[in-house]
Amino acid sequence: MADLNSKDAVSRSLETIQRQASGDPAKPPRWDIIELLFFAYRDFVGDPDDVLDQFGFGRAHHRVVHFVHRYPGLKVADLLDVLRITKQSLGRVLKQLLDEGYIVQKSGEADRRQRLLFATAKGEALVAQLAGLQTDRINRALKDFTPVEVEAIGRFLSAMIDRNDPDKVLQVILGQASAKTDGRTNKT
Repeated sequence: MADLNSKDAVSRSLETIQRQASGDPAKPPRWDIIELLFFAYRDFVGDPDDVLDQFGFGRAHHRVVHFVHRYPGLKVADLLDVLRITKQSLGRVLKQLLDEGYIVQKSGEADRRQRLLFATAKGEALVAQLAGLQTDRINRALKDFTPVEVEAIGRFLSAMIDRNDPDKVLQVILGQASAKTDGRTNKT
């Protein structure tokens, strides 16, 4: 029986795990970028977390009110696709945002079964506050970058998104990014 406690066995096991994790045996995982993304995300959402906590809200509330604000008239079904959560998970968060007056829900004009979501003035104010915190962090991070470098960062982040994703909102966002690089601009 192999000695699993030996340094050689542990080292070989770690190497095997790293090769398997990278998907390519010749390329080790990009721990540098992986960890930077973890920490960047932690701090990027951490600023709004403190504000959200004052309202008894969490990150799910933030995501919902963000996308509803950014895409007025967003269908509940599309929001479920964008957030990749279940109806049950969205239900609790959406109910709280509706009950507390951050979002309103209206029936579709063409199809009364559709539930369309809109941010209220109260919801827009919350989104503005949270986006302000995140914009400040982004601007501090980008202050020493050239416009070309900022564009490269945007391309990198866009490339990280699964292009086969069926999200309608994501298609709009990616369409805007493509239009900007083509010299066109799209309005939502």
